[in-house]
Amino acid sequence: MKLSTNFLKDYVDIDVPVKTLAEDMTRVGNEYDYAGKFIEATNLVIGEIKDCEEHPDSDHLHVCKVDIGKEVLQIVCGAPNARKGIKVIVALPGATLPGDVVIKKGLIRGVESNGMMCSIAELGLESKFLKPQDKEGIHELPDTAIIGGDPIKFMKMDDGVIDFELTANRGDLLSILGMAYEVGAIYNRPVKTIDLSHKETGYNITNSFKIDIQTNNCSLFLAKKVENVTVKESPSFIKNRLMASGIRPINNVVDISNYVMLEVGQPLHFYDADRLGNKIIVRMAENGEKLITLDNIERTLDENDIVIATDESSIGLAGVMGGLTTEVENYTKNIIIESAIFDSVKVRKTSNKIVRSEASNRFEKGLDPNRTYMAIERACHLLEKYADATIISGLCIYDKTDKQDKEIFITVDNINDVVGTNLSEDDVIDVFKRLKFTGYAEDGNIRVLVPRRRMDINIKEDLIEEVGRIYGVDNIKGKLPILPMKSGSYNKTNREIRNKMVSLGLNETLTYVLVNQNEADKYTNEDFTTLKLLDPLTEERNTLRYSLIPSMIKTYEYNKARNIKDISIFEIGKGFFKKGEKYGENTKLCVLMSGEYYLGLGNRQNVDFYIIKGIAEEILDYLGYGNRYSFVHIKNEIKEFHPGQCAEISVNNDIVGVIAKLHPLVTKDDVYVLEINLDKLLDKKTGKMKFKEISKFPNIKKDLAFVMDKSIESKEVETVIRKAAGNLLTNIEIFDVYTGENVAENEKSIAYGLTFMDSKKTLTEEEVNSVFEKIIEMVESKCKARLRR
Repeated sequence: MKLSTNFLKDYVDIDVPVKTLAEDMTRVGNEYDYAGKFIEATNLVIGEIKDCEEHPDSDHLHVCKVDIGKEVLQIVCGAPNARKGIKVIVALPGATLPGDVVIKKGLIRGVESNGMMCSIAELGLESKFLKPQDKEGIHELPDTAIIGGDPIKFMKMDDGVIDFELTANRGDLLSILGMAYEVGAIYNRPVKTIDLSHKETGYNITNSFKIDIQTNNCSLFLAKKVENVTVKESPSFIKNRLMASGIRPINNVVDISNYVMLEVGQPLHFYDADRLGNKIIVRMAENGEKLITLDNIERTLDENDIVIATDESSIGLAGVMGGLTTEVENYTKNIIIESAIFDSVKVRKTSNKIVRSEASNRFEKGLDPNRTYMAIERACHLLEKYADATIISGLCIYDKTDKQDKEIFITVDNINDVVGTNLSEDDVIDVFKRLKFTGYAEDGNIRVLVPRRRMDINIKEDLIEEVGRIYGVDNIKGKLPILPMKSGSYNKTNREIRNKMVSLGLNETLTYVLVNQNEADKYTNEDFTTLKLLDPLTEERNTLRYSLIPSMIKTYEYNKARNIKDISIFEIGKGFFKKGEKYGENTKLCVLMSGEYYLGLGNRQNVDFYIIKGIAEEILDYLGYGNRYSFVHIKNEIKEFHPGQCAEISVNNDIVGVIAKLHPLVTKDDVYVLEINLDKLLDKKTGKMKFKEISKFPNIKKDLAFVMDKSIESKEVETVIRKAAGNLLTNIEIFDVYTGENVAENEKSIAYGLTFMDSKKTLTEEEVNSVFEKIIEMVESKCKARLRR
């Protein structure tokens, strides 16, 4: 919101520098980006060209004698409109112009020049405010300009501008009146009333014009008619205040609608009455409905858009932009004025889709219905005064709004306890008085009536904030808080898992919970509905993730692009979902590994399926689920995983996670992932950790390999081996899987490392060989395998 200080001074009497005003507004919570003069040029004066001759050494330069009151200066000028007798803006030597331009005395093609005659463009106005003549030549002032005077004051451009960065809840500050109430509270000044006076004549509009509201998304709609308007250039004070506020002047009629919007905060729309007909309808658009807006672009609408229409077709997008067919043009004579309130959410969605505007910004934040009436009357006042309009009697009204003040009760103790002050009842009531609220004591409470214009104040905590703002944070004396203490807590299990993963040589990452919608349902075969944001900042992050794997893959790609090849990372984070009507989230552990994995001093190994499977086993054993988990084939194929190198993690016959190699279509690199639903896993109770004494007797290790059909799972073989070996077998590991020479095409060879030990005695070779032979016999018979020799 750009604030014109001259505009503000129409409604509150203040005399402070623009920087001071900006800082005082910041102290009550309204930050600003810029505060300064509307025209930043310095050392300017009004001059009159007394003589203008051709430059002796140029075909386009002129040598001018310019009277500036105290003296006559010689200035060389290249403007095509430079001539004797016109009054101009002169930048004297030493003047500074926008863009860090410093004017100096000098020679131009051998002729002395003492200053510069300026165009409006050279004074720093934005290009959107400029006419072609403002760029092509020096600016010509009217004969009433006084030689030697200040040209900025003469043109009424001696204005201050503050560009505020307002919070979303302060829609009331998107108006000069709203700013006046805020500034009036700071400096304890009254706010002047706005002039709504005008004459009305002729027939009553309600007898010939109707409004038909067909949707609940319009709560207030007013229509009034004015006739015989004269479309012409606006008065300079209207144009200057619009420009200082960042709006381009067009003509007096359009400018008045924008002026009123800035003044009271209520957007208006003007229709050419002769092209409109005798009826306005407010309804929801039909899917696929077409509308050509004022920017001459055909828009395709849907059922979420509110439209203004006639019986024949739509003529405008409510709260966003009018239609081309009823546009006010230079020949327009009769106007229908619309002042209305539409559903803020609907307007925001439509404006995001079509175009954001000053009007939609105000509709989105909510409007005071009292100002809706005020705006239409103010427009009539200005049209009568500056467009020679005749105001037709009557007002078409559709109104379902509440215009009463909001009643809130609060106590002084409520305020002092939160703010940390020692204010009296009179002090508090004085703050409300400065804010132009009605506040008075009643049975130990303070009863506060909050005007409807303050949409952000609804509960007593809002009033406490207002007292703190206006009383002044700087005036609050600091003191140590006295609060009840309670012991802190943290998720011990998650901390232990982190420590374990770090001890295994993995690095922790922290990634965004937002991903692209196309990634949100990948890397899982679970049934759920993705959760897409209503208003994402970017389409790359528009959906809450369910799996952490897409986020980890982005981290992998980032590191790979920087030539980091050995990657072992993990994250403990949230996944989000909707299943049926239930919304929820769960905590997951995700691991991604690629390249080489460090196994110890001088021992590095390329990451493969068994490495990441070992990581899964380590964490499951650590959490107390040893001998209760298994790795099983994925029943419903996940297309992003390599079909031959993937498995689900089952604990107590319940799937809690997955391990897999990424499919070559996802990445040609050997990348392996592990993901465990910690909420689901940790919900399964574990007994107390049992410890046993390390055996003092040696173990015996033996290796053997079996050739078997490719369809046989290693798990089946392991089960038979454990059953045959009994309690003497303490560990079993797969150390090789082989296919190729000497093994049939439909077969595979799996090599197992077996560890035998007895905690009570030293095993003999005969005892181990006996068990060994039994293992071979049972595997060959039960699994249809043969010993590889």
